[in-house]
Amino acid sequence: MAARALAFILLGLGALLLSCELLLRLLPVSSATLTGYHLDPLILNYPPRHAWTSATGWDLRNSYRNLANNAGYIAHRDFKHDTEAVALIGDSFVEASMLPPAERPGVQLEQALAGRPVYALGLPGSALLDYAERMRWAQQRYGIRDFVLLLERGDLRQSLCGSGNVHGPCLDPDTLVPRIETQPAPGRLKQWLRHSALAQYLFSQLKLTPQRLWKQALEQARPPSEAPAVKAAPPLAPASAQLTGQNAVAHEFFRRIASLDLRRLVIVLDTDRDAIYAGRPIGNPERQVLITQAPSLSVQWVDATPLLMQDYARQGLSFDVGPYDKHLNTLGVRLLMEAAARSLRNSPSAAHQGRDLY
Repeated sequence: MAARALAFILLGLGALLLSCELLLRLLPVSSATLTGYHLDPLILNYPPRHAWTSATGWDLRNSYRNLANNAGYIAHRDFKHDTEAVALIGDSFVEASMLPPAERPGVQLEQALAGRPVYALGLPGSALLDYAERMRWAQQRYGIRDFVLLLERGDLRQSLCGSGNVHGPCLDPDTLVPRIETQPAPGRLKQWLRHSALAQYLFSQLKLTPQRLWKQALEQARPPSEAPAVKAAPPLAPASAQLTGQNAVAHEFFRRIASLDLRRLVIVLDTDRDAIYAGRPIGNPERQVLITQAPSLSVQWVDATPLLMQDYARQGLSFDVGPYDKHLNTLGVRLLMEAAARSLRNSPSAAHQGRDLY
């Protein structure tokens, strides 16, 4: 009798899971991106021509159907050998899959450049040293000599190994020695879960993880009288150590791109947008670190701070996708890409060595 009851329970549970799976397949749940080292052993990207859905949160906000181009990036055009094209490089700020395709940075930069081809090479979870590899690859494969880098404020520290935002090259956080930290290939279970709409909803939309579920189970199993142990926060690295690490990353980045045949390099730096909204003073140490470590390259610097401050003082409009997503929205992208286009047009060739500040 007990076995029969258990069988009915398992059958009912299976039917529930199957119903959830079928229902979620009708909704725009994020689907498998299948990222991997498809075209280069140090560069993570999507399979060329792969199609998938992206969405945000439990209520599937900003859902879009994405299609990777011939090079494995979400871009509005295929890439081909073109020495007059511009490569726009960064992380999810460049990919911008939460924005309508026509409002993403690659499209907006191309419009600001009056139709000059822009190749958007953006992928989430990457950092500054990954961008150096993409620059190398774009030049070797497509002859690109003009580059625009869209940097978020964490791109320096995230280039330290173990940050969770490294696709290949990184610096050891203790010794600051360069090493390679590629992402492991998915196991069979993960490969299966990638194709389950229910699994994608739980892990991509709700951000559930086995560690989080186990922690919640332990907390619920604890007797009410037993207070949970308070875990001490890990000590922050001293400011001097953080600065040393950022300087080392910037130095390594410019060392890696020094051998490239660069014509123009524009670096756009995001800012503390929350400070702009609150009217707080804004420091930008990352900008100074990068400028200090680029003594022999002709670099145009686009600092988002004055651009966004002026626009916010005039209109009072946010530059964020929303309170749930701190990526740049269409307005923020437009302001920065228009500034990058002006800087790219006005910048001298890299043959004229020096530092030109926007």
